[in-house]
Amino acid sequence: MTSDANWWRGSVTYQVYPRSFQDSNGDGIGDITGITQRLPYIASLGVDAVWLSPVFTSPMADMGYDVSNYTDIDALFGTLEDFDAMMSVAHCLGLKVIIDQVLSHSSHEHPFFQESRQSRDNPKADWYVWADPNLDGTPPNNWQAIFNGGGAWEWEPRRQQYYFHNFLKEQPDFNFHNPEVQEWLLSVLRFWLDRGVDGFRLDTVNFYFHDLKLRNNPADYVEKTGPVGRLYDMQYPLFSKNQPENLDFLKKLRAVLDEYPGRTLIGEIGDHHHGTELMAAYTSDNRLHMAYSFDLLSDEFSASHFRHHIETFFDKAQDGWPCWAFSNHDVSRHPSRWAEHGITHKALAKQSATLLLSLQGSVCIYQGEELGQSETELAYDELTDPQGLNYWPADKGRDGCRTPMVWDDTVLNGGFTSAEKPWLPIKRPQLANAVSLQEDASDSVLNHYRRMLHLRREIPELRDGKTRFLETEEPVLAFMRGQRILCLFNLSPHPQSLAIEGIGDVLLNEGGTVENESVTLHPNAALIIEVRSSVAIQPQVELDPELKDKPLEKVGQTE
Repeated sequence: MTSDANWWRGSVTYQVYPRSFQDSNGDGIGDITGITQRLPYIASLGVDAVWLSPVFTSPMADMGYDVSNYTDIDALFGTLEDFDAMMSVAHCLGLKVIIDQVLSHSSHEHPFFQESRQSRDNPKADWYVWADPNLDGTPPNNWQAIFNGGGAWEWEPRRQQYYFHNFLKEQPDFNFHNPEVQEWLLSVLRFWLDRGVDGFRLDTVNFYFHDLKLRNNPADYVEKTGPVGRLYDMQYPLFSKNQPENLDFLKKLRAVLDEYPGRTLIGEIGDHHHGTELMAAYTSDNRLHMAYSFDLLSDEFSASHFRHHIETFFDKAQDGWPCWAFSNHDVSRHPSRWAEHGITHKALAKQSATLLLSLQGSVCIYQGEELGQSETELAYDELTDPQGLNYWPADKGRDGCRTPMVWDDTVLNGGFTSAEKPWLPIKRPQLANAVSLQEDASDSVLNHYRRMLHLRREIPELRDGKTRFLETEEPVLAFMRGQRILCLFNLSPHPQSLAIEGIGDVLLNEGGTVENESVTLHPNAALIIEVRSSVAIQPQVELDPELKDKPLEKVGQTE
C-alpha cells in the first residue's frame, strides 16, 4: 500500500457531475448539499476520492466550464459554506476531494476579459490572445473552434482585433505567454488548496499555450472513414495546442502542489492524435502526478487497442503515472459505446468494470457507471449542450451521458429531484438501472463494482504491480499484474477456450469455467486468477503439426 502522501498512486476516483447527482432544493438541478447527502453512498463503493466537475460562478454557456469567478461557488450549486461542509463530511468518510480547474480559458463575462476587450493599452490588455486581422479583414489564421462549428476567432470592434477561443466564443483563451497570467492562475490553485481540497482535475491541460507565430494548422493526416461532423476534426492542431511551453508551466503547477503534501494533479489530455504520448510526457520529470487521454474513451474495443495504449504509456514514461477511464461527462457511456461487443448490457458492464479496475495506474469512474448506466437517447428539443445544438445530428452532443443519477425507481424522477421537471429528462431505460434495484441484488453491476474495488484494495498487485501482456490472439486480452495475478478477458460475444498451466486460486470469475488447466471464457468473461510461480497459456485448439513441438511462452516471471 502506498504512503498517505502518495495515496493517488493506484487510487480510484469517483466523478460527480454536480448538475445531475442530487438536487436538494427542488429546482431540478443538482447541488452541493445534494452531493453531501449522497457521500455515504460514494464511500460505500470503496473508492478513494470524489472529483467534482466545476461548481464555480459561471453564466453556464458550457455548463460551468466557462468560469466568471474562480474563487466562489455559483448560486445554482450553493455557497462556499456548503462547499466547506461537503468537504468536511467527505474527509470524515475517508474520501479525498478533487475539484475541476478550467485554466485554459475563462468566461467572456469574467471581469478580466471585460477589461481586456476595451482597448489595447489597459492593465489586462495582454491577458487574452488577441491578433490583428489580415489585410482583407479575415481572421489571422485558419484555426477552428471545437464547439461552434466555425473559426476560432471572434472580432472585437473596440480593439479592432480578433480574440482566440478554442471552444465557444463565450470562452476566450488566456494568454499563457504572459507571466502575469500564469502567476494569477497559480494563486487560484493556492486559494483552494488553502481551503483544504486534495487535488485538481485540470481541464484541457494541453491547450494552455498557442503558437506565438500564429501559423496555420495543416490538414489532418488521419484518413476519414465517414462524414466529418466538425470542421475542427479536419485539421491537425499542430499550432493551436500541444505547444512545448506547456511542459515548463506544468512544472510550475507541480511546484505549487508540492508546497501542500498529499495533494495531486490529474490532467485531461484532449487529443486524438498523440494522447497516450502526451500523457507520458506530461506526467514525467516532476510535472503532473497523473493524466488521462481520450484514447480509452473511444469506440475502439479490442485486445490490441488496450494493449497498445497501456504499453505505449509505460514504455515512454518511466517515471510517469496514468489515470485510466472508460466514461466521463464528455463521451457516450461505454456500455452503449461498446454494445456490439456484448452478449448482454449487464455482462459488458461487469467485464469493463473488471478490466478498468485491474489496470496499472489510477482509475476514474463516472457517476452511474457503477450501475451499468446506458446512454440516454434525447430529441433535439431536449438538448442543452452547445456541442449537440451546433452539430446535430452528426454529433448529438454530451447530454446523453449527463442525465440525472437514478436512485429509486419507485419515486418521482428516480429520487434525483422533487421538481416536476429535471434539467435533463430521466427516461425508462435509465430508471431500469436505479440504485434501489441493484443494492440488494448480489449479481448486480453495482455490487460487482464493489467486489472489484474491494479486490483492488486487498491485493497489492492490482494497485501497484507492474504489467506484462501475454501473447494471446484476439479477442482474448491477458496480462499479469506483478508476479502472481493473471487477468483474463474475452472481449467478444463468442466463447473462447484456453489451456493454462499453473492456475491457482480463482479470485474473481465473471463468465468463465475453470476445470483443472482448461479455461473456457464465455462471452464477455472476466477472470482474476492467482497463479503459481510459472504459468503457461495457449489457445485450446488443434495446432499446426509444425508448431506442436514449439515451447509454450512462460509467463508470470515479471519484474
